[in-house]
Amino acid sequence: MLQLDKVGYTVAADGGKRDILKDISLTFRNKAITVITGHNGSGKSTLIRLISGIERPTSGKIIYDGKDITDMAVDERARMGFTLALQQPVRFKGITVKKLLDIACGHSNNLNGLCEYLSAVGLCARDYINREVDSSLSGGELKRIEIAMALAKGGDVFLLDEPEAGIDLWSFDELTGIFRRLKDKTVIIVSHQSKILEIADDIVLLDSAGEPKIGGRDEMLPLLGNYRRTCAKIQGDSANG
Repeated sequence: MLQLDKVGYTVAADGGKRDILKDISLTFRNKAITVITGHNGSGKSTLIRLISGIERPTSGKIIYDGKDITDMAVDERARMGFTLALQQPVRFKGITVKKLLDIACGHSNNLNGLCEYLSAVGLCARDYINREVDSSLSGGELKRIEIAMALAKGGDVFLLDEPEAGIDLWSFDELTGIFRRLKDKTVIIVSHQSKILEIADDIVLLDSAGEPKIGGRDEMLPLLGNYRRTCAKIQGDSANG
């Protein structure tokens, strides 16, 4: 079980300090899909970076299976079974798709193995394994390859930051199908897309103005509808003012 105990993250801003996250306490259930949502600037991506170990919290603790991992580096967490897919995939000039997938799973793959990972994200292995992960690939292609890498690496905790970003031709049904097949893992997804929210077991609503709210999908989806309408009204009033 993954737990956040009064986690905070503060940055320097305009000669002072600004709280990106403050006193966040959450429990993510094992073998469940949790979707984190909320308005822009509420700290969703920061939360994923803290859980993965890319960033360190300025206060509080992160506990995994009863062990304090707050000060563990990202590579240590990776060895513990944490797998991360970022909102903006990294480009690796000079490295092929095959090499990245081999690195992800820890051994050299044959074509059948590569096909398993790439076909899961809607890509033909023969067309991609020898391509470099550089500017010749579109954002959508990079995103699919990054998700394929996450599948190849495996693990017990999957952290996915807006996995739908840049994917325009690949259907959401295929994307959500991958997440459903990971339901024996702890899957934490940052997203605002309704199709992804609808497959969640639990939903976390982050709001920089108040405490985070967490609950089951049936409880949270109506709350999200009211929250979005309120945000839209506030934005409309601000624009009219």
